[in-house]
Amino acid sequence: MVESIFAELSMIIIIAVIISGFLRFLKQPLIIGYVITGIIIGPLFLNIVRSADMIATLSHFGIVFLLFIAGLSLNPKVMKSVGKVSLITGVGQVLFTTFIGFFIARLLGFADIESLYIAVALTFSSTIIIIKLLSDKGDLQTLYGRISVGFLIVQDIIAVIILMLISSSTGGFNVMHLSAEIILIGLGLLLSIAIFSIFALPRITETMAKSQELLLLFSIGWLLFLSVVFGYIGFSIEIGALLAGIMLSTSPYHYEIKMKMNILRDFFILFFFVLLGSQMVFINITESLLPIAVFSSFILIGNPLIVMILMGMMKYTKRNGFLAGLTVAQISEFSLIVVALGVKIGHVSNEILSVVTATGLITILASTYMITYANKIYPRVSRYLGLFERRGKKVDEHIYYRGRSYEIILFGYDEVGTSMLKSIRNLGRKFLVIDYDPDKITKLAREGYDCRYGDANDTEMLNELDFSKTKMVVSTIPDTDTNLLLTKKIRKVNRDAIVIIISHRSQEALKLYESGATYVIMPYFLGGHHASTLIQKYGLNISEFLKERANHMNHLKP
Repeated sequence: MVESIFAELSMIIIIAVIISGFLRFLKQPLIIGYVITGIIIGPLFLNIVRSADMIATLSHFGIVFLLFIAGLSLNPKVMKSVGKVSLITGVGQVLFTTFIGFFIARLLGFADIESLYIAVALTFSSTIIIIKLLSDKGDLQTLYGRISVGFLIVQDIIAVIILMLISSSTGGFNVMHLSAEIILIGLGLLLSIAIFSIFALPRITETMAKSQELLLLFSIGWLLFLSVVFGYIGFSIEIGALLAGIMLSTSPYHYEIKMKMNILRDFFILFFFVLLGSQMVFINITESLLPIAVFSSFILIGNPLIVMILMGMMKYTKRNGFLAGLTVAQISEFSLIVVALGVKIGHVSNEILSVVTATGLITILASTYMITYANKIYPRVSRYLGLFERRGKKVDEHIYYRGRSYEIILFGYDEVGTSMLKSIRNLGRKFLVIDYDPDKITKLAREGYDCRYGDANDTEMLNELDFSKTKMVVSTIPDTDTNLLLTKKIRKVNRDAIVIIISHRSQEALKLYESGATYVIMPYFLGGHHASTLIQKYGLNISEFLKERANHMNHLKP
């Protein structure tokens, strides 16, 4: 038995490596490779899945690790600033999609109960897929990323309530009483966790951090404990996993925990997408091509438009509305569960499940590309999106400066950017700081710096800057495509500006030099060079190294 499970999992991983490696060679998203792997190993093709329960268990581990790591990036103080817009867009999108989806289904000839199930299935977007894509892009900390995670959480809560209502529709108990009881228990649990996180958790993590292995083991234990507890009381394990991460997000060790958990996340989340692909059910698809095409188009176009309209009404810029809108351009695993449950209790037929499954596959694959290449799509459609942007000051502009001309512009206020800012400030020249984290910009504004919220991928924002009189541009953004765009933009109007860019790979550094970068910072190269210089300078003199240590610690302190 053990040997057969081992062989089955080995085959799945080997096939995933081959397919994902091929797609990576073609520069395609890895998620696509995982889903295709699931379809290939499923009943439609190789049909090698015999231990579905084991794979499902591994996929659950992937989900909780993914959401835990996402929670580590969602400081409660940070999420507070996007709570209102997340709630309005989350609830609003569910209501409008359900309403419009119901009438589309009725026009296509589906019965009332079938139309209602389809409409509800079309409303939910996949938290797992979106967080994975945003994490891979490094956009979880952006404003649109926070808003997206916020309204996805709202959607998940609504989905849990709907699943409870459907499950109880054939039972003999009072669902409202049950829901009220679960909500009260949930609120009590949240209060208890909050108190524990404020008074006890910091001391525990500080003790555990003395051992790297113990810190990792404690983090996993904390994650699994909350996941199991929330699953046991009637909520989902996903909510427990997300909260476990959020509770540790204020810890000084959250970066260290995140780095250690990333490897576990990347391994286990593979099984979620493989399982998703293997469970795709297609029955008489050829007879339902029109409904599948219509529903897929509605999800890919209609859902983003709904979010853009809602965010535009709340005076957000069209760019953030567009990027957040793309995150609802697919249906989730909850959608398939809702319809599957409807089939089980006899509300709808297997044909409806097939239609929703095909719609899910199409929208998941298409939206993956849309989100991955959103920064390249937006410039092509931005001129048509003015309709979704209200006139006047926008709530997400965060512009704290006057004038257009600056001698020095710094893109990215991260660890490297903080060090750069100290040197730039000492030059005594007029400078501007740009970052896509609104909290960092607010902090800089309070300290009296000229700064603005913005993404270096946003060509409209770059067009607002006057690079013609700029003497120096520094980018601490690690993304090569972003830096290539920025460098080319500067060189079109200014051939003499000093352009300093960061990169982590030799080939990418050469591309940046060829595009016009004056100097490319390579942290690993510079770090190794500096360490070798210290060895040559001090030899085995420990007292000199301790002096360097003290100087380095003073420099790292805020």
